[in-house]
Amino acid sequence: MSLTVISLFSFQYITLGIFILCLAIQLFYYLFFYSRPGFSKSETKKAASSPVSVIICAKNEANNLRQFLPSILTQDYPEYEVIVVNDCSEDDTQNLLEEFQEKYSHLKVSTIKKDPKFKHTKKFALLIGIKAASHEWLLFTDADCYAESTGWLSAMQKNFTKNTDIVLGYGGYRQEKGLLNKYIRYETTFIAMQFLGFAMAGVPYMGVGRNLAYRKSFFFKNKGFSSHTNLVSGDDDLLVNMLARKDNTKTEYSKQSHIRSVPKTSFIEWVKQKKRHLTTGLYYKKKHKILLGGEVISREFFYATFVYLMATNTLLPWILGAFVFRWICQLTIYKCALIKLEEKHLLLYSLIFDILSPFLNLGIFITNLSTEQRPSWK
Repeated sequence: MSLTVISLFSFQYITLGIFILCLAIQLFYYLFFYSRPGFSKSETKKAASSPVSVIICAKNEANNLRQFLPSILTQDYPEYEVIVVNDCSEDDTQNLLEEFQEKYSHLKVSTIKKDPKFKHTKKFALLIGIKAASHEWLLFTDADCYAESTGWLSAMQKNFTKNTDIVLGYGGYRQEKGLLNKYIRYETTFIAMQFLGFAMAGVPYMGVGRNLAYRKSFFFKNKGFSSHTNLVSGDDDLLVNMLARKDNTKTEYSKQSHIRSVPKTSFIEWVKQKKRHLTTGLYYKKKHKILLGGEVISREFFYATFVYLMATNTLLPWILGAFVFRWICQLTIYKCALIKLEEKHLLLYSLIFDILSPFLNLGIFITNLSTEQRPSWK
């Protein structure tokens, strides 16, 4: 047997070993982490109706506020205030908020006036809102978001227990036509499976600002955004990554707690948004980067080695069987998560997006390294 044949034979078995290892890693992530949101039963949580301050930052968001703010102002909850920080808006935001204030006495408005000498990001506006809050518990969402239920505040508040500092909620995107919308909703669901599943397993690493709660005193005690004020993004995920622990963080993703947001309709606009989000991942704790990176790398190698082994006809029935088994686990767990998070018409698309998303995110991440991120509000 020639050295070439021996080398090829050895390479095939090395590839087979990598395939089996990556399969085992993938199954671990799906069964231990990602399955938790879909398969866990909702806990019966009882807590006193703590007063809550809902904080929303708005910059030229008059149209969104007109459409969505009423869903926040009409929550079925005994005592809460809504603070909208009008951050240098140049549209009709201020007039609209004044109209809303005449109708809703629990609406407070903090206005930041434009100053050419002072440039700031959303974190400054959030800080203004936090300082203006009258209550200990702060609940955050965005101006382009709406609550799907009048019980949103109650559902999130049930987690405000004595030992809780942070509550992670689900913030999805509105279902619309088009492939981009399906991909955005797929990725949002998958990320939710990750951060909710990790938190439920005792490894909280991020949250989304569309639906996030924490204590005011906890924020100031830990110096808030001080460790990452220079970054454009990170007002939600980096804060959670820095301060969340197994014993101080809870998750909430029941039907009543869902928040929906307006998705991007342009691929270019979505890429810009994604680039901002990906910049913060570099600042996650090392163990979180290893856990998240391990899943992505194992997924890429799983698909790559599968294609090679199929092409070389190496143990064809066994390799195909292993691939289908992972496929069944993926679809079953993803389907359960889709039901819990009320996301529709994504299951079959997820098979394709599961292959494409690591490479798409890698491409966006590489462009981030070669381009300077200019400070922006949002």
